[in-house]
Amino acid sequence: MVLPWSTASVLGLLVLGQSVTGASIPNTPWKQRLQERAEQYHGPSRPYVENPSRAAAVRETFDISWDGYYKYAFPHDSLMPQNNSWYDDRNGWGASAVDALSTALIMRDALPIAQILDHIRNINFDNTTTEVSLFETTIRYLGGLISGTHRLLLSYFLNLPYDLLTGPLADIYGPKENFTVILDQATRLADNLAIAFWTATGIPDNALRWNPPRQSGSLTNGIATIGTLVLEWTRLSDLTGNPRYGLLAQRGEDYLIHPRNPEVGEPFPGLLGTNVGIHNGTFVDSSGGWGGSDDSFYEYLIKMYLYDPVRFEEYKERWIDAAESSIEYLVSHPNTRADLTFLAMWDNATSLNFVSEHLACFSGGNFILGGLTLDEPRYVQFGLMLVESCYETYAATATGIGPEVFRWRDTMTPFDAPNNAPPPANQSAFYEANGFWIQSSYYVLRPEVIESIYYAYRATGDPKYQEWAWNAFLAVNKTCATGSGYSTIRDVNKPGGGSFANFQESFWFAEVLKYSYLIHAPESPWQVKADHTNEFVFNTEAHPVRIFGGSERTANR
Repeated sequence: MVLPWSTASVLGLLVLGQSVTGASIPNTPWKQRLQERAEQYHGPSRPYVENPSRAAAVRETFDISWDGYYKYAFPHDSLMPQNNSWYDDRNGWGASAVDALSTALIMRDALPIAQILDHIRNINFDNTTTEVSLFETTIRYLGGLISGTHRLLLSYFLNLPYDLLTGPLADIYGPKENFTVILDQATRLADNLAIAFWTATGIPDNALRWNPPRQSGSLTNGIATIGTLVLEWTRLSDLTGNPRYGLLAQRGEDYLIHPRNPEVGEPFPGLLGTNVGIHNGTFVDSSGGWGGSDDSFYEYLIKMYLYDPVRFEEYKERWIDAAESSIEYLVSHPNTRADLTFLAMWDNATSLNFVSEHLACFSGGNFILGGLTLDEPRYVQFGLMLVESCYETYAATATGIGPEVFRWRDTMTPFDAPNNAPPPANQSAFYEANGFWIQSSYYVLRPEVIESIYYAYRATGDPKYQEWAWNAFLAVNKTCATGSGYSTIRDVNKPGGGSFANFQESFWFAEVLKYSYLIHAPESPWQVKADHTNEFVFNTEAHPVRIFGGSERTANR
């Protein structure tokens, strides 16, 4: 019998008194510390505190960003703020507008809401001149549409009785037909995208051509781009009553829930390789991590269980497998800062890569959400450890913003091991002080650190997380402001960010500003709850999706 996680190689390391990461097994000091922290966790220790002035400051940044986009780039996808121009990086359908809708609704920002609703009515999803990414189009456009697609959901967002939406506020929010139009547009978009799934296995081709919609002929697809469709497509089925959409996404997902060649595709229990053959559903590699190309597959496993624990019980079990394997095999502590906890990436079951990304910092929030959902304080506390360590990547730099990619030297792995090289000479002092060195110094307006800080605050009520989020927001707001909006910067460890790349991402609206706002905002149905009363779950683009059955408590009965 061949076990998928190469038991022989794992046992060989255990004989030497080491785990796969090189960390001592099983009762290491950090595991003892984790267990002690878990025993002390009993939910939020303090009441949530809103901060209206900070929330208003975040909304002001949203308005500056929106005004620049609307004046110089609308109805195109993205603003180029330095020269007041535009770029269609997401098919020319107005990605920033659709991505901004749920944030504008949460902020009750009337003018952008009206402008976006009017725009959605006029999008022609039958026409584009660019390649269409099934993944990006799903999380940004389809997620943004279904988040605001139902009039009852909109009335929840606006905290207004339904009759006000069609009465005194109709001049702001439009007639009730707007809500039907949003759902119709979501359905039209999904009908066009559905061609991606017409493969021998049902694993979609992520790269599509348009006019008419057709596949590009890709041979493989990644687990993130396969496994980050199921929430949006299932929700569309539940809204329309047509099971076709959810079944399309779930069919491809099955190859990830049940790997067909686990000896290659599942190097550790629940942790997968990255790329899957579209024609036969088998994994073509064993490498992976919690970073780009893999990240949101793991994210959606627990979120689908939160969305509907009846239909997606098995997804929960696979998330637990991934979480336990991550704690057992991937945990790494820098040799200069053993207090920090990062998750290594892997090349295979016997070779780890001590590197991480801004993208991977979502993992802290995901562990926290999993712990809250499953009543497992060990996951909550492990998530908090990851959050604390990712925040250090912000606190250490000249701008107060974390880098795109960073590396470290593992404490327990031999220093002469090929996967445990020292930092470059010009970063030795920085590494000695901070426990990581910078491999890619860009910041592209990513949300993951602030996102995970938000989850940490909702799990604990500890105001230090509000301070951390505020510090991060102030740093980004100061450093990335340029021209008519905000831009990617090229070097987080140079004063002023080095230089600008002249691009304002659509997820700046959807994610960074939403999480920065919510952590200071009043209680509301879409806030993450620590007491099993969640009514929404956020998709990977931070669009709130109504939980099936109306609430977590209802869904779990």
